[in-house]
Amino acid sequence: MSERSERTISTVPGDRSEQPIGAPRSEHPMASLVGKRVFVTGAGAGVGAGLVQACADAGAHVIVTSRGANGETVADAIVAGGGSAEWMACDVSSRASIEAAVGAAIAGGGLHAFVHNAVSRLSSVPHRLEDMDDEHWEDHAAVSLRGSFWCAVACRDALAATGGLFLVMTSPAGMEGSVGLPFYGTVKGAQRGFAKSLAREWAPLGIRVNSISPLAATPAMDNLFEVDPPSRERILGKIPLGRLGDSAADIGAAAVFLASDGASYITGQTLVVDGGRFMNL
Repeated sequence: MSERSERTISTVPGDRSEQPIGAPRSEHPMASLVGKRVFVTGAGAGVGAGLVQACADAGAHVIVTSRGANGETVADAIVAGGGSAEWMACDVSSRASIEAAVGAAIAGGGLHAFVHNAVSRLSSVPHRLEDMDDEHWEDHAAVSLRGSFWCAVACRDALAATGGLFLVMTSPAGMEGSVGLPFYGTVKGAQRGFAKSLAREWAPLGIRVNSISPLAATPAMDNLFEVDPPSRERILGKIPLGRLGDSAADIGAAAVFLASDGASYITGQTLVVDGGRFMNL
């Protein structure tokens, strides 16, 4: 055996043991989530539904949460397809609701990944700053800003116990701004800064914190195309790969990777999954 092959991988928070370089670290593929429990907010439709489907397909037990009952339909469909899922009502604009849902999930077997995906119901409604009021701002702030804080506090200890992942779904609007969505761009930029700060603070605990910036075909995107038909060509024309992403196969696959053992050395990063639409990171 060569000198290189005899070296061992040093132990860091989240490692289970030292193993010789070249030895398999798991009996499952790198992107497998077998044996893991994944909690996703805003999972009743769109990207959130794709996230839980992809995680379930990778072998995870998914806790599908939503403010409305559409999340229950998503969970039932996953179970009917042979996956493992449960639904919990969770309004991320309410600290008590978050604490209750996260507490129930932890009591059911702990947490290995927490994905804050929920967005304001007004997030895809075009607006200009001079036309907005306090109520509009408050809805964005409650879901994306205070919601991120409350979710992080609620799941911190559980993720520390498993060496888990806290994942925030952000947007190019938070990195380059967005004409017509100033509030959305503001809270998404703040979420990214929050995630990077947590990545530094929580690294000694073995918790990884990352963000995904997605672009996918969703009901909200469909609504935009219906209200503003030229927007379809305008948006697709800016995507080098020429298509919108699939919520499960494209966006969900990225989340599966970040939650898997294969991403155990990745933290504080924003993974842009948008067909090349944004390349300025």
